[in-house]
Formats: sequence, structure tokens, C-alpha cells
Amino acid sequence: MHNGYRSWGVRVVCTLMVVGLWILPVRAAEFRIAVGIDPDTLDPAQMTTTTVANIVDYVVETLTKLAPDGSVQPYLAERWSASADGLQYTFTLRKGVTFHDGTPFDAQAVKWNFDRLKDPTVRVPIRAPYPIEQTEIVDASTVRVTLKRPFVPFISALSWTTAGLVSPGSVNKKGNSYKNYTHIVGTGPYRFESRKKGERISMTRFEGYWGPKPYYDRVVFRIVPEAATRESLLLAGQADLTILPPVADIPALQSNSAVKVLLAPSDRTIFIAINTQDPLLKDRRVRQALNYAVDKEAIIKNVLFGAADPMDAPMAPSLFGYCKAGRYEFDQAKAKQLLADAGVAPGTKISLIHPTGRYVQDKEATQAIAGYLREVGLEPQIQTMDWPSYVRTIITPLDKGNKTQLHYLGWAPAFLDASQQVLQFLSTYAPPNGLETTFYRNPQVDEWIRAAESESSPEKRKELYCKISRQVWEDAPWIFLWVQRFPIIYSAKVTGVGSLPNEKFDAVYARPAQ
Repeated sequence: MHNGYRSWGVRVVCTLMVVGLWILPVRAAEFRIAVGIDPDTLDPAQMTTTTVANIVDYVVETLTKLAPDGSVQPYLAERWSASADGLQYTFTLRKGVTFHDGTPFDAQAVKWNFDRLKDPTVRVPIRAPYPIEQTEIVDASTVRVTLKRPFVPFISALSWTTAGLVSPGSVNKKGNSYKNYTHIVGTGPYRFESRKKGERISMTRFEGYWGPKPYYDRVVFRIVPEAATRESLLLAGQADLTILPPVADIPALQSNSAVKVLLAPSDRTIFIAINTQDPLLKDRRVRQALNYAVDKEAIIKNVLFGAADPMDAPMAPSLFGYCKAGRYEFDQAKAKQLLADAGVAPGTKISLIHPTGRYVQDKEATQAIAGYLREVGLEPQIQTMDWPSYVRTIITPLDKGNKTQLHYLGWAPAFLDASQQVLQFLSTYAPPNGLETTFYRNPQVDEWIRAAESESSPEKRKELYCKISRQVWEDAPWIFLWVQRFPIIYSAKVTGVGSLPNEKFDAVYARPAQ
């Protein structure tokens, strides 16, 4: 071929087909991804879950990035240095980068974004890993960030989408505001094109991208809550990649030559979050009873078809700081006794809400859990919610009317360090300040969490996280369930698909297989 065309029938962007007297444009190459949830936001600062972050990552970039091997590497920052006391970080920024709207990426843009990230008037659910005091411009390509307190994993935290950099020039344009971005403008390989809520999000390749250009002209995310429907779209050739298919189908998919199956490792813990301030659930004995009541291994075998591992700590084994905390063996007699000791009468109603399409078999697993709770004398009231409604419900502060009791949730740290996982047990991270939706309060745990964040000795940090894990396990703010695996299914006609260890798929540089 000539004029830069890759191969006949694979990728033709500008060619015209002549059919009789008609001249028809050939459709540009498009990569189609089916996901289970409609994003509650596209604003990187307001990210709450990995699937949405994966979408935003096509458009928005960070100063550092997580590599497939779990290491943290330079990205929009070429290098950095830290002060001896761990309070100041100086970043040298990549030159020659522009945002999609033509605004220069420079120290001023970083300062604007970091000032916004720490601004209390902006909703930032995952603000805790960014204890920024101030950001100073040293010169056009250098910024100095001063922290309120030492935070050892700060460089790793900057790799997460929450710290993604949007164009200051795009504020107050196309529906954007300082407090809420709806039309994201970043520096990434794709630029945001359009969104039809509940249906799709479309992006086009940014020809001015500073790095290697991706193959596909467009990327389209289709919103498909039902796992079976996502799988059907892939098998019918109407999607190129999907995540979280029906796990019962994985063996058949693995033997299907038309698709590839990637059972990626994950750091996601799945649990039932318990509102520890609810009158029924304030008693630790009740929360422990709920743990004994549920046969996690049976659900993993019969509902998840082995696509998970039982939790033995309130975090995944892949995280720095993990240590085994114990096991709540399936023991319904013990569960009934603990409930009786706590004065919980048989037939007591308890609400249980869950999303659908977000986690592996989330709806089916919730139903199984409810069945076990009935067997120990409780009456679960189940409610299924779409993702945006679910998020709004669980992050409602107590003083604003949060009446949840139990909710099915997952938590996957953005980087492989216990510091973000244990935010789920930090009392000051409860809504509206964060995502600690159990409203768990233990001053000793708070003290250990803060100490671990600033402790420079790796061994001492591990000891602190072990203490946290064991205390949380005893206090039981969760029904501890399992560590989920991350199935990624894609067309065999595609190559260049991988994964990151924080439960993200890596397909920006996917291309047709030869």
C-alpha cells in the first residue's frame, strides 16, 4: 500500500469507495468497549471507582503512572526529588505538551489543578492521599509541592486518576465549572467527544498527542449493565472488549477461538459495608454474627465459579502492609447466639442495597448473602440500584439522612500500598469528607493509620498495618467476603490488550491482530 495506509480492509481513514456514481467515505477505525456502569462523574477529582477512572484515563493524564509490574514511573513529570523531612516534592515537568484545547501544560496548570484538588469547596471523595498544603511555581517547567504532613506513598498516589490534570482553560466552557467538570479536557491520547448518559461515551484520537499515537481513530464506551448482554455483544462482533462477563461462561470463553480471556490479578476487596452507627448494628456482636452467618466459600464456588479468593484480612495480599488477620468460619449456630446475646429478635428487618453490573456477579452474590442472613433469623430487604443512584445513597452523610444499613461494595486501591485501603477505616474519611461509608470510629485505628502514613521505616509501617488489620477484623465494620479477580474478554482479532494491578484494563494501544 501507499500514502501511509496500513493494510487493505483493516484501516482506511481518508480513502473513498467509488460505487457506480456514488462516492462513499469509509468509516474510520473504531474500538468499542462494553462496560457495566454509567459513570456518576467524568471529573477526575471526583472519581470514586476504577471502571470510571479507566474511561477518564483515555483523556486525562497524571504526573506519575502505575506500570503493569506495579512500579510507579514518570509520566507528565519527567523526574522529582523529595526533601529529607518528606514534606516537599519538586517536580520537573515534561515540555512540549498541550491540553486538547491548546492550553499549555506547564507549572501554572499543575498548580491550578492541585489547588483545586485541595479546595474544600470542590467535592473530592478520595482527597485523603493528597495532603497538599501549597503548590509553588519555581519556573515554567518546575513545581514544588509542600505537604501538610509527611505522606510516604505520595508519589504513588499521584498516579491515580483523582490527580489527573485537566485544562484550566476549559473551566466555564461546554458545561464545565470549577466545582464540576462534565466535558473533560486533558493531555491524553484521546479527546472527549460526546456522551449520551446511560448509553455511550465517545472519544477521538488527539493528533497533537505528545507520546506515541494510538492506532484507533475513535474509542466508544457502551454502557451495558447486564453481564450476559456485554458478552453477547462481544461474541456478535459488536464490541471489541468487555470486562466482568458472566463468570459461569469463562471456561467456554477460554475454549472459544474467537475471543481471548485475561484473568487479571486484582487488588479489589469485596465486602458488605455495615453502617456501624445504625442502632441495630452499633453492637459489634451483631456485626460479627453477620460474618459468621455467610458461607463465603460456597458463594465463591457456586455463584462466582471460583473467580475470587476468601478474605483473611481487610485488604488484598498484593498490597504492601498486608498480613493475615483471621477467618470468620461459616457457623450459623454461633451467628444466632451472638444475635440473641445482642438482643436481636428473630424476624428483624435489615436493608441491603447493591449495584448491578459493577462487580463480578454482584446481584447474584447479594441474593445469596441475603439467603444466608434469612437462615439466621433476619429479614433482608434487598434493593437494586443503578450506579449513580447507588453512589449518591451510600455517600450521603449521617446528618443529611443516610439510613443505609448494609451495602455491597468493592474497594481497589489505586496503588499497591495499604495506605489507601485503610482509609476505609479512618473516621475522618466518612462522608462528606470521603468514602468510609461504614462510619466506623476507633480512635486507636485512626492513630495507627496516621502514624503509618508518615513512618519512613518499611518494617515499622508493616507492623502498624498489621495492627490495623487485626483490630478492624475484630471490630467487623464489614462482612468480609473475598478478593475479586478481574476477567477481561476481548476479540481475538485484536492485540495489545493488557492489565494493570489496580484493576484497570490497558488497551489504549490495542490494534488489529496481524
